[in-house]
Amino acid sequence: MRGRHVDSYSMYKRGTRDHVINTYDYDKEQVRLLSGVGKDIGNPSWKRSFPYILLAALSSFLFGYHLGVVNETLESMSHDLGFHGDTMAEGLVVSTCLGGAFVGSLFSGSIAEGVGRRRAFQLCALPLIIGSSMSATAKNLWGMLLGRLFVGTGMGIGPPVAALYVAEVSPAYVRGTYGSCSQLATCLGLMGALFIGFPAKQIEGWWRMCFWASVAPAALLTVFMEFSVESPHWLFKRGRGADAEAEFEKLLGGPYVKGAMAELSKSQRGDEADTVKLSELFYGHHRKVVFMGSSLFALQQLSGINAVFYFSSTVFKSAGVPSESANICVGIANLLGSLFALVSMDKLGRKALLIASFSGSGYDYSGNFS
Repeated sequence: MRGRHVDSYSMYKRGTRDHVINTYDYDKEQVRLLSGVGKDIGNPSWKRSFPYILLAALSSFLFGYHLGVVNETLESMSHDLGFHGDTMAEGLVVSTCLGGAFVGSLFSGSIAEGVGRRRAFQLCALPLIIGSSMSATAKNLWGMLLGRLFVGTGMGIGPPVAALYVAEVSPAYVRGTYGSCSQLATCLGLMGALFIGFPAKQIEGWWRMCFWASVAPAALLTVFMEFSVESPHWLFKRGRGADAEAEFEKLLGGPYVKGAMAELSKSQRGDEADTVKLSELFYGHHRKVVFMGSSLFALQQLSGINAVFYFSSTVFKSAGVPSESANICVGIANLLGSLFALVSMDKLGRKALLIASFSGSGYDYSGNFS
């Protein structure tokens, strides 16, 4: 009896969902005909969604800032906290943050799915605020390491949520460009950390101000996310179709809502049909995609770019090069690369940019492939 009841309820839910999807499919066709039989109404304005993209990019800005904040400040910080010349301690100040980021990244997906994208951003900002405050007020190495651990946790949560959010609230025709905004924000955060850290060698205790400075954008992210749109994809998966429509209207405009909901319904049906287990990602046709994606990230890390962001001041100083000028050049080169990706992502495509960028990364200073 109970089994028949469950089956009947499942058939009712499936029938209701199919009815909703068919309704959206019909409405999408009606939207397509608004400007005349068989004519498309064109693309929605990118200006509607752009403010929300900028807000989400704050988390990427903070990620870049905390990557670079120890670059110029590490020497003066080590003097004040009593670990100057201890390379192990200096390495821990850097790697503790990365360890926290690893932990945060493990839970970012679950957090985003559990509480929504907006709340995930706010939860990402909380450890950034706490960790930055602890680092700014640290009295010894252990206080600094604890603060960096908190900061790293927020860094691990933020970027995956930002990438997901940007993809879900962006109009399709500018999705690649908007995705590049996150990388651009990371570059700006790195440059900001380098510039604000320049006085650290001349002004005693300035490194503390560098950590305090990151509290403001994290607080802004927390406050303004309260008034931002939620991801329509997340709302729809939660069965909140009316709320998803309202968010699409803010993002795209009224004439595009029904069409967007129809596409979302179609996408949701595909997701349900293509659901795979975690173990299936490591064999079969999924294995190649996972391997390629993971390899790209691994090669990027193994290229040594993070070492440049963390220790370029020390390296340039040992080579007799003024660190301020050299760091400015590094920041500008990084920014120019991001700007090029921003304007060419939707024109050249992802594959061409990946091939070009990794080919350049493999080229060493002597002009030969490494």
